[in-house]
Parts: sequence; structure tokens; C-alpha cells
Amino acid sequence: MLFNSLEFLFFLPIVFILYWFVLNKNLGLQNLLIVAASYVFYGWWDWRFLGLIFFSSIVDFSLGIMMQKENKQARRKLYLLLSILVNLGFLGFFKYYNFFLENFNTAFTFFGSPISIQSLKIVLPVGISFYTFQTLSYSIDVYKRKLKPTKNLITFLAFVSFFPQLVAGPIERATHLLPQFYKKRVFNYSLAVSGMQQILWGLFKKVVIADNCAEFANIIFDNQEIYSGSTLFVGAILFTFQIYGDFSGYSDIAIGTSRLFGFDLMKNFNFPYFSRDIAEFWRRWHISLSTWFRDYLYIPLGGSRGSLLKS
Repeated sequence: MLFNSLEFLFFLPIVFILYWFVLNKNLGLQNLLIVAASYVFYGWWDWRFLGLIFFSSIVDFSLGIMMQKENKQARRKLYLLLSILVNLGFLGFFKYYNFFLENFNTAFTFFGSPISIQSLKIVLPVGISFYTFQTLSYSIDVYKRKLKPTKNLITFLAFVSFFPQLVAGPIERATHLLPQFYKKRVFNYSLAVSGMQQILWGLFKKVVIADNCAEFANIIFDNQEIYSGSTLFVGAILFTFQIYGDFSGYSDIAIGTSRLFGFDLMKNFNFPYFSRDIAEFWRRWHISLSTWFRDYLYIPLGGSRGSLLKS
């Protein structure tokens, strides 16, 4: 289900009314509603992938509890590696299986021994990168004892599948988002108004800016041989506005929608095209992703003072 679809226009008010006017006195039922709504939201595109996100959630939920109970560092590290292998294994298979297979076939053909291993008709699950990184942050933080694992399965499922940011982020840290599912939420009118304003701003970016820029950019690049260099340059400029409108628009809608339900998500874009250099652009563009790689990959691999594998 897309944010700018007719289905979402009906879906959001229904969930909002049930959440605040029917289940507002029971935190557990509110979290259960979030799980149900998130699975409907995700399964609307292809119900077959609900099993994938559920299995990934169960794996990390179970391994988190096992890590907490285990005192031997070697076994705790084994549980963490198992979580990493399962999550990145799914991500790698769905994203890169056919890519590597095609290059494998090409390499053997180049060296005079042609082979033909059939590729699979793999459909990439929407949002798999986002919820994979999110659950990995949970496992890593539990391993490093920055976070106590949750023993409430519904709460954990809600954290992993939270529908506002499931498909396009922001990628939330478990230490930031998960505790919010334990706090009693009280309807805040000013916060809801702020959320609606953010949603409308995100829809403007997506529908008005990105979609219109995409229409002209596609015309130019689909017929690039008949256009001059200056026209192609205009097409490139339109494309930059298109991708910014798409990404930041979806993030704004996600942040605004989460506010409607009493949740706070991190800012994901900070006017990246006003950056002074590439480094600053990277810090301002898809902030949740760049900081995730910094905190969970760059620094643990020795980019700062320590290594996760040595801890």
C-alpha cells in the first residue's frame, strides 16, 4: 500500500479512529492494532512476504532473549552472528541472487566454459532493507547491553513492522523507537495537527514535485538521442528534484503519520542540496541510513576506537 494511494486514504482514518477512540484505554490492544494494521499495510502489496517479516521478527526476538540469559561471551557472539546471517542472508538472496548468478554465468563464458544456471523469478519484498537494518540494530544493541530485550512478542512485532516507516524509513534505532511502545500514549491535538501538516508537505513533495519532474525527466532520457546537451542537463536537474521529492516526501509522510499515533521518528533529510561538499551532503541525505552505517558498521569495524568482533 502506497502513501499516495486511494487505499491509504481510507486505511489511515480507520486505524486512527480504532486506535484513539476504541482502544485508547489499553496499551496492549493499541500495540496489537498497530501489528494488525502494519501487516495489512504490508500484505496489501503481496501477502506472501508477511511470512518473511514475521520469521525475521521471531528470530531476532528469540535470539535477543537468549543473549540476555547467556553469560558466556562466545555464545552471545554466536547468537549475534546468527541474527546477522539470517537477516543479511534474506536481504542478499532477494536483492542480489540473480545479479551474482548472471555474473557467474558471464565469467565462465568469458573463460571458454559456458554454463547456464537458470535465474529465479525473485520478487524483491518492499521495505526489506529497512526492517532488516532495524532488527539488526536491536540484536546489536542487546548484544552490547545497550538495550534489554523485550519479552513481549506483540510489542516487538509492532516495533519491526510499524507501518508508517516500514516501506521507506526512516530506519529507527531500537533504543529510540522500541521504548515508545511501552509508554502510555495520550492524544495530543497539537501533535496531531503537526503530523497532518507534515503529511501534507510530504504529499506535496511526492505528488506535485517528484511525479511532475519524473514525467518530464523520463521524456528527456527516453529520447536522449534527439535532445541537445543543455536539454539533457535540464533533465538531470529535474531528476535530482524527482529523487529528493520521492525519498524525502515519503519520509515526511512517515514522520507525520507516526505523530498521529503518538510516536516520534527521527528526521531523515536536512536540505541536502544546500550542502557545501559531498561529506556534508552525505550527512544531510537519508540521515537514518548514513548514521546506521556509521554506528553499526564503520565504528564497530574499527572506524573509531573499537571493534564489535573484539568485544
